[in-house]
Amino acid sequence: MKETAQYLWWQSGIIYQVYPRSFQDSDGDGVGDLPGIIKRLDYLKWLGVTAVWVSPIYPSPMADFGYDISDYCGIHPLFGTMADFDKLLEEVHQRDMKLILDLVPNHTSNKHSWFEESRSSRDNPKRDWYIWHDAAEDGGEPNNWLSVFGGSAWEWDEQTEQYYYHAFLKEQPDLNWRNPEVQQAMFDVMRFWLDKGVDGFRVDVMWHMIKDKQLRNNPENPNYKISQSTYEQLIPAYSTDQPEVHDVVAQMREVMDAYDERVMIGEIYLPIDKLVTYYGQNRKESHLPFNFMLVTLDWEAQALSSHIDEYEGAIPEDGWPNWVIGNHDQPRITSRVGLSQAKVAAMLLLTLRGTPTLYYGDELGMRDVPIPPDEVKDPQGLNMPDKDLSRDPARTPMQWDNSPQAGFTDGKPWLRLPHNYQRVNVEVQRDDPYSFLSFYRKLIALRQQEPALNVGAYEPVQSQSSLLTYIRKYEQKQFLIILNMSHKPCIFRLGKQHYKGKIVAATDPDREGNEVDGNITLYGDEGFVIELD
Repeated sequence: MKETAQYLWWQSGIIYQVYPRSFQDSDGDGVGDLPGIIKRLDYLKWLGVTAVWVSPIYPSPMADFGYDISDYCGIHPLFGTMADFDKLLEEVHQRDMKLILDLVPNHTSNKHSWFEESRSSRDNPKRDWYIWHDAAEDGGEPNNWLSVFGGSAWEWDEQTEQYYYHAFLKEQPDLNWRNPEVQQAMFDVMRFWLDKGVDGFRVDVMWHMIKDKQLRNNPENPNYKISQSTYEQLIPAYSTDQPEVHDVVAQMREVMDAYDERVMIGEIYLPIDKLVTYYGQNRKESHLPFNFMLVTLDWEAQALSSHIDEYEGAIPEDGWPNWVIGNHDQPRITSRVGLSQAKVAAMLLLTLRGTPTLYYGDELGMRDVPIPPDEVKDPQGLNMPDKDLSRDPARTPMQWDNSPQAGFTDGKPWLRLPHNYQRVNVEVQRDDPYSFLSFYRKLIALRQQEPALNVGAYEPVQSQSSLLTYIRKYEQKQFLIILNMSHKPCIFRLGKQHYKGKIVAATDPDREGNEVDGNITLYGDEGFVIELD
């Protein structure tokens, strides 16, 4: 793609998220590890992805499966050694791919040496590294803030007789990012990994990093529904997305910019108008503020079309869009929209303008696996058992082949596999032209070969009923994408514009190669990429 050489790797590439516990186990303990990821890099290269994002692999008590970090500059023995990491980085780069690490700067483990010092006494030099506060006048919590994982966000410490703040588990105390020493310590962590040669970071809960200085109460959410997490009872107006967070993110970006072509991706669950502020003034904050629109919105053509247009219009000049349909915190796309629509979702993800991020196993059509209550591992599920909010179903082991445990491990996997893994796996799907995997690989190859689909302009086409339609174009080449987001047949009726061309990719391979001219008919759950004449 010499025509698009002016674009950076994270603009023209495709990111693939590996949840390391579940990707490939190499030592039989039932948990995936770094040597396991190395073993499967050739698969990722074959699939066509260009960057691998690995969820946390640092030392951790695993209260939140690695998002409670006790040492930012080490490797958890469960996953291997630093030598294994160095080997992984080398092997990724040898295949002309990039490696992105998860950075978790908002909170540490309560077993981190920083927190152990901080809670040792009120006058410890690191006391102000975390958010400590006296009890309210009535002896209760300092304010009404809630934990994302259920209950209060404040934990009483008997030893020093103050509360500390934790947006997530009590084992995950929040750092005080208003403290310059905290900032410098985390910047040093970033430099440690950047000096090793990692190509970027996905920054966990970026919008949480600064809290209201006055610790004002959050307002009640008038739209709260009993089925939602208890966290949703309040609007986190003061505990997240504070104006000062942008100064911190800009400083993080300065650290990144001292290195060549590194990327910073921000995890941010906010409406579009707030999300795009994380690109920063003069685009000097996050390169890619994660856009979760396709995860959070209702799966309906008109709503998605209008939000896509709104997003395209809101991105600052020279800002770069990005898209995602699944991750380790959300139900899998197949379980949200159904197996047939999951192919339509893949076509949407891989033909929109901007960097797509894939979640491991989605390319196989993997579904959420029901986990019996006595096997639930996820703290979100354990803390609110009546809400059915466990994230375990979307974190089950990758399905490689039809051998015992799907080729993931020789031992007992940390989470159970689905009953149908012998039919839904890489080995079975690899050479089947009608499989999910073949469909994904074909779409990825087409995207990477065609500048119009890779970095070309986006142009909306008036959507009709359940059809989501748009054009991607680069220089003289144009592709019309038509997606039927319903189960019913539809007709794409021409207005003043006349479209003529050939179907080059379709959810049903039998439709590929067909010429279209005039009105276009689609089955339910069908999508086309049409190369226009």
